[in-house]
Amino acid sequence: MRYVVDRMTLGDIPRIVEIEKLAYSTPWPPSAYRNELQDNRMAHYIVVRDKRLSAIVAAQPEVKEAPRRPFPFSWLNNRATQITPAAASIVGFAGLWLMMDEAHITTIAAHPAYRGRGVGELMLSSLIGIAYTIHADRMTLEVRVSNTVAQNLYRKYGFKEEGRRRRYYSDNNEDAYIMTTESIDHPGYVERFSRLRAQLLARLEADDQPAFIG
Repeated sequence: MRYVVDRMTLGDIPRIVEIEKLAYSTPWPPSAYRNELQDNRMAHYIVVRDKRLSAIVAAQPEVKEAPRRPFPFSWLNNRATQITPAAASIVGFAGLWLMMDEAHITTIAAHPAYRGRGVGELMLSSLIGIAYTIHADRMTLEVRVSNTVAQNLYRKYGFKEEGRRRRYYSDNNEDAYIMTTESIDHPGYVERFSRLRAQLLARLEADDQPAFIG
């Protein structure tokens, strides 16, 4: 499969911030991710790397001076960049906190060029997998009331609306739905998750379309 899910590292943060600026109007600062990785024992963060993109980046010549023609990756055109070639292959990231017996999804974002390719679903599925390993009982998250695409994905994985946070998002004072699952250990949920996971992996195995991102 062309996509690999890894634990997020400090070296990934510059690329994470770059993607988040494309995905959200109020992105977290780099220091927030450093604190999450270094100091927050409740936190579990992942990244998705595109192996095809890794190969393209590895094949690029070392940039020692401004290139005559721009590379297809914006970070290669900036000699002051702190984004490593390994981090440049990241196309999405996500994280959760373990709060008592709940795995609370804090963030999930894919690069715009990879939306609709199953990357978001791969991250959600991977977070649920982490929730099993850390012995969470259920999943929970907040989502914009206008974000029907994300809501449909969450419902696919058994999330249901359980409340509403008024004026939750500071950029436009939009409300958020609170969505949660039943116990992920319930036999019905285990069967549902296993089936969806298998279908997703089969889809991703079949997907070999190129994508160029900046």
